[in-house]
Formats: sequence, C-alpha cells, structure tokens
Amino acid sequence: MSKRPVVLVVMDGVGISENKLGNAVLNAYTPTLDELLSTCPHTAIAAHGLAVGLPSNGDMGNSEVGHNALGCGQIYSQGAKLVNESIASGDIFESETWKNLVSYCKEKGTLHFIGLLSDGNVHSHIEHLEALIKQAKAEGVKEVRIHALLDGRDVPETSALLYVERIEKFMAELNDDSFHACIASGGGRMKITMDRYEANWPMVEAGWHTHVLGEGRTFASAKEAIETYRAESGVVDQDMPAFVIVKDGKPAGTIEDGDSVILFNFRGDRAQEICRAFDEEEFTHFDRVRRPKVQFAGMLQYDADLNIPHQYLALPPKIKHTLSEALVKQGIRQYAISETQKYGHVTYFWNGNRSGKFDEALEEYVEIKSDVVPFEQRPWMKSAEITDALVEAIKSGKYDFLRTNYPNGDMVGHTGDYEATIIGVESVDLNLKRVMKAVDEVNGILIVTADHGNADEMYEKPKKEGAALKAKTSHTLNKVPFIIYGADVEIAEGEFGLANVAATVAKLLEVDGDEAWLPAIIK
Repeated sequence: MSKRPVVLVVMDGVGISENKLGNAVLNAYTPTLDELLSTCPHTAIAAHGLAVGLPSNGDMGNSEVGHNALGCGQIYSQGAKLVNESIASGDIFESETWKNLVSYCKEKGTLHFIGLLSDGNVHSHIEHLEALIKQAKAEGVKEVRIHALLDGRDVPETSALLYVERIEKFMAELNDDSFHACIASGGGRMKITMDRYEANWPMVEAGWHTHVLGEGRTFASAKEAIETYRAESGVVDQDMPAFVIVKDGKPAGTIEDGDSVILFNFRGDRAQEICRAFDEEEFTHFDRVRRPKVQFAGMLQYDADLNIPHQYLALPPKIKHTLSEALVKQGIRQYAISETQKYGHVTYFWNGNRSGKFDEALEEYVEIKSDVVPFEQRPWMKSAEITDALVEAIKSGKYDFLRTNYPNGDMVGHTGDYEATIIGVESVDLNLKRVMKAVDEVNGILIVTADHGNADEMYEKPKKEGAALKAKTSHTLNKVPFIIYGADVEIAEGEFGLANVAATVAKLLEVDGDEAWLPAIIK
C-alpha cells in the first residue's frame, strides 16, 4: 500500500490553447496553475477523438467519455462511435427492442423521436435519426414525428435552422401515400427536457407538456417558431422556449396510447430524467397529467444498474478492469466528491457506467448539491464547498486515493459568457491552492488534469476579418494539462491521453495496475 495519499483534481473544461482571443483559461488570473506548470513535471494529453473512443480526431471529447477513460485506463468505442457501429452492422435493427417498437406502432400508431437535433456528436447526431427514420419506413411504420431539441451548445449557437431544414428535406423525400413524417414540437436544450442529475425537474416537466401533451405556444412550422423567438428576444438556440407545431388547428404529434417513442440521444446524463418520466410507474417529480401506454426506448441504456431506460437500442460498452475495482482489490481506500452537476462523473462514469460502489467499506462518495441558478450568475458554483470537504478528507488520513471534479470551466463555459467563465476558472485556481496546502500537510501527491477543453475557446473563430465575435459554447479539440505535484517523477516519452491516467495513479500509489490498461505517463 502506498505510504503517500494521491489526490486527483479534474478541472472540468480547462483545455490548453496559446490563442489568447476568448481564452478564459489563459486570460484568467491563475497563479496556482501557473506555479504548478512552472515547477512541476507536466505534459499535455489528448481528451478528444480517438483517444477517448470517438470516431475521429475531429470529434470533441465530453465529460462522460472523458471520465470513462480516466477511470478505466482503456479506450472503448463510445457514444457516436458505438451507435455508428451498431447502425452500420444492422445490429440495432435486429435488436428485440427495435422490433418491439416497430411492431407496436406500425398498424395504427406513431413512432416518435425525441432528441437533440444537430451533428454536434456529443449527445446525438442527426445521421442516426435519419437512419432510424429510413428503416422505420422500410419496415412499414406509417407515421413518424420528431420532437426536436435545439442545440447551439455543441454546435454554433444560432445554427438550429440548418438542422431543421436538413431533417425536413430528408423527411419530404421519404413522405408518400404510405408514410408521413414531420416535426411536432421542440425547444432549446437548456429550457426543456434535457436536465441532468435531478438539478431542475421543471425542465423535464416542460418537455413532457410540450412533446407528450402538445401544450404550449403554437406555430405552423419549426422555422416559424425559431424565427419568431429570435425576432422577439434574440434568444440563442439552447435557450429557445418550447414550441408546438399545429396542423389544421391541432397539435401535429401528441404522444398517445399505442405509439412508440425513441430518445435518440446517445449520451446519458441529460437523457435519464425524461426516460424515467416515461418508464416509471410510481413517479413523483411532477404531475404527468396522463401517461400514454407506449413502447419507450433510449438509443443506449444510460444507467445499467438503475435500469434507465428499461429498453434500449444499442448495447453499451462493457467496461471492465476499472481503476476503482483494481484499487479495491488491493485494499486502497477511496474518496470521490463533486457537486451535483459532475457528481456522476467521478462515480458512475468513472466506474465504467456502473452505479454504486465496488466496496462499501473502502469507498466514500460525497455529493455537494448544486444551486439551481444560471451558471453565469454564480460562476464560482460550489468550488469552495467541494474544497472544504476535500481538504477535510485529505487531512483525515482515512483515504489513500481521493478524486474530485470542479465543474466551473465546463458549466460556465457552456453559457458562452466569457467574463463569467474567467471568474469560474479563477475560482477553481483559488481552491486548487487550498488543496495543494492540504496535500503538503499529509506529504501527499497531487495530480491536476482535465477531461476536455471548453473555457479555452469562448468565441467562434471569425469567418472573415473584422466580423463580430460570436460566443462559442461547445467543447474544444485542445489537449488538457496533466501535472504532478509533490513527487519526484519524470514524464515518459510518447503521446498520451486520458486513458493513460489510471496506470499513472496506480504507479504513484505503488500498487499493481491492470494488464489491460494503457501505459503510465511517468517513467
């Protein structure tokens, strides 16, 4: 067992870029990070694309796949890549779930698709939706409705019409005397449906009323809704109010008994709550008014242990040989903490999409409840409270390996508010100093890294010189820092990614790693 505790800090959304324009990391006052980078062994590691199991290096990373890679030391096919493979092989259409959904609705019902309408490839991809619609028609489904959640976060902030026009053109080419597909409802991803970690159930309730009940402000088309809202308030896509499309004075696609529903997002955190609203018999988070008798499925199973959702189309990656499991087998005592927004990342995703602990006696998980306020209005979030508890845990001497996630760089970065994001980054830096002092007191070792970039690019690159700057709300393709404080080690030669961190932790703890893991970042 290690004689020295190891503390791992994930600065969520803090990537590395030398471009100063809109760089809330480089332009923030970060004396702690500057000190670490100038005095400690460090390198830059990949946190996107192939390094985290995504289809190509043009695919930005995200917190889920990032924490999967951090926690398991391996590279698994993830998210879009996993679904791509299932669609390409046809396995998704041979699944019992797909057959159940099609047979349930194809005679007299409607097949509904709810999800993020973009090609951001973080929560969803429009190509997956197109493949599902095309196959549904081929198998005899007569009616299809789209409940489109607008992105503007993983793609440019006012790009919704590009995706609306694309999917409507696609459906128009399929529509004929035996098949009819159209958009039925929609709204911004940060206004309806896509809450996560039970931070704001009223978002999900609003989505239920919009998609299922067909209640809300009505328009003749999605384009009309988007253009009207933009003209009235200048609202960006992710914050677009809900809308319902009407035909002949009636909602175009309420969800009724005998219908089937597919949530086509592949990422799990913002998918689980709407799944529960459809699946759970005993449901108390809001009044559903009516619960239609439908066949419901997700693109993936978003939480296997909690069985969310009950039915799913593509099998999830079976992540084995995780760091937590290896450490438990060797008696290493572990502590994981974050606030609500990222608590699941240092527990569920870290442990290979597994809820619960490997060993109740050796692991402690702590959740600091997030505030339900816009992140740009309180960019420090719960960084101080996280640090209070983490410092106490470090000093207690009860744990050998401690991990945390500071969400600020990511969650505030997603708002597109540059000034607020600078404060968020500075808040993390301020608290990082406190963690360093606690680590010093126990003669520990500190690892500082990130799961992907975000705050490092807060403006879209102007298409032409002199053009007005537009906020960038998505993750970046930049590498992230990897720093070791308090240990006399040397960085190994080679290119590394998040999946190399697990072996590094084991080496610092002086315990055995798993032969399935990628090599350590240190010699």
